[in-house]
Amino acid sequence: MGENFALNMESKGFRVAVYNRTASRVDQFLGSRGRDKKFVGARTPAELVAALQRPRKILMLIKAGPAVDAVIDELLPLLDQGDILIDGGNSLFTDTIRRTKQVEAAGMLYVGSGVSGGEEGALTGPSLMPGGSAAAWPHIKPIFQAVCARTPEGEPCCDWMGEDGAGHFVKMIHNGIEYGDMQLISETYDVMKRVLGMNNREMHAVLAEWNKGELDSYLIEITRDILAYKSSEGEYVVDAILDAAGQKGTGKWTVIEALQEGVPLTLISEAVFARALSAMKEERVAASKQLRYEGSSFAGDRAALVDDLRRALYASKIISYAQGYQLLRAAAQTYKWSLNYGGIALVWRGGCIIRSAFLGDIKKAFDREPGLVNLLLDPFFRDAVSSRQVGWRRAVVAAVQSGVPVPCLSSALAYFDGYRSERLPANMLQAQRDYFGAHTYERVDQPRGKFFHTNWTGHGGTTTSGSYGA
Repeated sequence: MGENFALNMESKGFRVAVYNRTASRVDQFLGSRGRDKKFVGARTPAELVAALQRPRKILMLIKAGPAVDAVIDELLPLLDQGDILIDGGNSLFTDTIRRTKQVEAAGMLYVGSGVSGGEEGALTGPSLMPGGSAAAWPHIKPIFQAVCARTPEGEPCCDWMGEDGAGHFVKMIHNGIEYGDMQLISETYDVMKRVLGMNNREMHAVLAEWNKGELDSYLIEITRDILAYKSSEGEYVVDAILDAAGQKGTGKWTVIEALQEGVPLTLISEAVFARALSAMKEERVAASKQLRYEGSSFAGDRAALVDDLRRALYASKIISYAQGYQLLRAAAQTYKWSLNYGGIALVWRGGCIIRSAFLGDIKKAFDREPGLVNLLLDPFFRDAVSSRQVGWRRAVVAAVQSGVPVPCLSSALAYFDGYRSERLPANMLQAQRDYFGAHTYERVDQPRGKFFHTNWTGHGGTTTSGSYGA
């Protein structure tokens, strides 16, 4: 990422100083990909600082965690007032909040920037989500908006996200949605393969067709290509890959923050847990020999189910973004950020892993109603989900009846049904809580905020635990 980002900046006319703690890596780079370009090699932090014009702008692309703190501590004594430190890694946003305060207290400026697009994006144009010290933005804006990706209309996929940890929070939500999108596509692939018995060539053709319409996106595009890819021996490589997924933590962080904020991020949570379940490979193999289900083979219209899967995938994708945006809104209130929700969708339209035509519709939704509380309440998305829900339900039923797990497709449907329900069974839950713990409840015939307790057994008394939310 760092090497490619440096090459990207140099290709846009910037003179770039490069440093790596392993000095031989610098020499290797300058003698190969960096040869005859506008690079200055530095073998120590002091040399790096000395090579830069003030205000210095130092971009760190290193592993999140203690390594970032160590580099900051090493650089701060070498910098002058107004110099800018930029963390382009996947740091936890609360660490960025802390580091912004630390660096500003020392007289310098700090930026935590989400960078999405992988190694290729870093070279050809990533999506950039900077936040932190607002005074830094005018200095880094010409660089960031020169090297970032652009929308089909030519707009830069980079804008200022907000104060302290806002940039890294937006990137965290991006990654959470990425988890959801990938799992949704994987479940759709699984139903086509295990319920319909489709081969890779047939699934490739379906994905190729879907990528021309409403599901046009980078992840559909690469899934299409993966399904067709063969090794030199003629083997479909995807079929040889072990079904045990890895993860690096940003999805987990997203779910933890949703729990902290009390936002029902059900789809992304299921995507994280699906990876955890997949990692239990040996245990699943053993369980498969004991926990059998002989589901009947699918006897319906195969082409119709493929079309229902398309509807289910698109509707579930809307749910994923709706939940992600609700978490953005909740966090903005907690951390006092002024987030531009339509602008975030614009930043994600190019360069990043979740880039898709669909994001243009999200931007339009927030242009129509900046205070939109849920994407499902926007007329476009309301109608899009409503018109697809019958097929969505059929697809989930077909998977369930065949014994094929679809945790994200089904949890998205459960959220939709819950969100559109005027009444949920939480009245029973509240009665249970009051029965065993005197936790009190509200009544439908009384104002909100007025709490009651029932002595259910006749000997529980009138003392209550008080009403409060965790």
